Amino acid sequence: MGKQRRQYWKKPMAVTLLLIFLVSAGSFGVTYCVNQMEEAKCFERLHEETGEMIRLIEKNAAADRAQLEILALIVAQYDDLASKELWERLDSYDLNGIMGRLELLLPDGSLLVKGGERIDVSDRLSFAQVAMLGAHITDRETDWEGKSEHVVRHYVPVYQDGEITAMLCGVIVLTELPENLILNPYGGEAALYIIDGKTGDFLVDTWHETTGNIWDLGEREMAPGYDHEQLKQGLIDGETGYVVFVSETVGEYLYFYYEPISINEWRVALSVPESAVFSSAYVIRDMLNVFLVFEATCFLLYFIWMFRYIRRETGEKQRQLDTINYIYDVEKLLFNAHERRENIDLALEKIAQMTSAEWVSFWLRKESGENILFQWNMNEKRIEDSRYQEEAVSFFYQYFQQGESQFVAKDAEDLKKLLPVGILEQIRNLAAVPIEDGDGGVCGVLLSGNMPQWQISVVPLKSVSISFGMFCRNMQSYSDILQRGETDLLTGLYNRNRYEIDLKKIKAMAWETITCFYIDANGLHELNNNRGHSAGDELLQLVAEQMQQTFGTQFAYRIGGDEFVVFAFDVDETTIRRWGKEFEEALIKREIYVSIGMQWEAGVCSVEQLIKAAEKNMYEVKKAYYERKNYGRNNKDNSVR
Repeated sequence: MGKQRRQYWKKPMAVTLLLIFLVSAGSFGVTYCVNQMEEAKCFERLHEETGEMIRLIEKNAAADRAQLEILALIVAQYDDLASKELWERLDSYDLNGIMGRLELLLPDGSLLVKGGERIDVSDRLSFAQVAMLGAHITDRETDWEGKSEHVVRHYVPVYQDGEITAMLCGVIVLTELPENLILNPYGGEAALYIIDGKTGDFLVDTWHETTGNIWDLGEREMAPGYDHEQLKQGLIDGETGYVVFVSETVGEYLYFYYEPISINEWRVALSVPESAVFSSAYVIRDMLNVFLVFEATCFLLYFIWMFRYIRRETGEKQRQLDTINYIYDVEKLLFNAHERRENIDLALEKIAQMTSAEWVSFWLRKESGENILFQWNMNEKRIEDSRYQEEAVSFFYQYFQQGESQFVAKDAEDLKKLLPVGILEQIRNLAAVPIEDGDGGVCGVLLSGNMPQWQISVVPLKSVSISFGMFCRNMQSYSDILQRGETDLLTGLYNRNRYEIDLKKIKAMAWETITCFYIDANGLHELNNNRGHSAGDELLQLVAEQMQQTFGTQFAYRIGGDEFVVFAFDVDETTIRRWGKEFEEALIKREIYVSIGMQWEAGVCSVEQLIKAAEKNMYEVKKAYYERKNYGRNNKDNSVR
């Protein structure tokens, strides 16, 4: 008897130990995968935020250039460039960009600074060389006012009587640049660098808080797979790339991403310490460790319990284990079923095996009220009676919304008593449970039918109801994410992401004719300046609203700030032109003016060329419109009254 008991123990113990090993290995595997994912996300985020830094710097540089050009016109009005009146105007001017102060370089080699004070810089600087470069930004220089800090100078020429009589300079103090730009990359965890690729000089270095030289720092200890020369050559050549090296400051790996900027030969780079990169992974690792301890404790208790009851419960436990395996399989299948719909059929098949049912169905009700039916049938046949489906769905939703937690009909007589007559003519017995969403509402119904009499029960269905409830929530979240990712929030039209996706579909479809409307809202920039961005937003919304009324929404997109694209397929050219005219006239009645470029083609060879042709037509219409209207900055068209 003892030997037989040991035989009973042998296989469960081996399986349990194997499970412990697999869970442990799986936990380590998950930790490794999470680390890889976090590292990939880090570089992706560094790439995105570096690009954002570059765009911000370039935008401010362009804004500074515009300010300086305006100020140069003001300076040109004064014969005496050192006059008190001029410098009162210059010193009181509110610089909105990244410049800290203004200076004037004169042909005699003198530099006029705040208040018109004159500094002789002829031994350090040639006016002719600076003037020859025209409007430009210098590389890193020393502040000429005697300060030890480094600066960058933004020059524009001052013309008087057709000649350059001075160079107006906006001084950018490099130590103040991060604060002026309000830079906070990677949630404040990352350091920002602006590096001169020619010299290696730091223009900005928020990690060391100095403006030294990157090559003077010497070689860094690199992570496996990375090379110091790769970093150096990449910065010199203006490449985009990343490396991982050990920081001597904090003694841990720094993840360093660099990218060229359009100003001089500057490079913008971000670095983030390893502790910030893997902060989420560390939390997950700690949770997994706690989970492993908890699971080990549970396995120990399981051993003790199994030792006491194995002789009289071996068979029952085997059935329970089979059920658990089925539930686990269903849970795994439903985990990503919102992306892989075929997993739902596989999950229903698992439930059929667990309940010995001939068919299993899952009815999902979406927020829109639409019902979706998923069904597995051992005869590979679906019940196609639409009247049956509609009546059955309506009955069960009402039944469970009244607070009932289960439905069981063990034979035909029960079916006739409980269900409306004629709904389920092909079913001998039935079990059903409600599937609840996170708020406790009924979002679906899970049913199994035609089971052996001894197997008729809602217990197996209830055991997987939580997984189906999670699937419902995942499905809704997934749908919401897809919709937000493809919809322009301001206008309700599809956005650029959906536009790029649909272009691939359009290319793959065999259309006899394709029409592209390329639409631009006239005067948006002036409207924003004159009446604010809320008025501009209203204009875009009205244009989008008329687009939906005229062309529909299936292939209507907002692809840029004031640019829209609409496609129409297999519509004759006369109708297309009528639509375009109706659209434009409807907007003109509301005092809204747009430029429409229309391109209708049969047997389209290249959708890209079709779009480019429509865009070109739009620009021609826009040009003609502005010439006809003598359009200027003070024009009141598209005022959205």
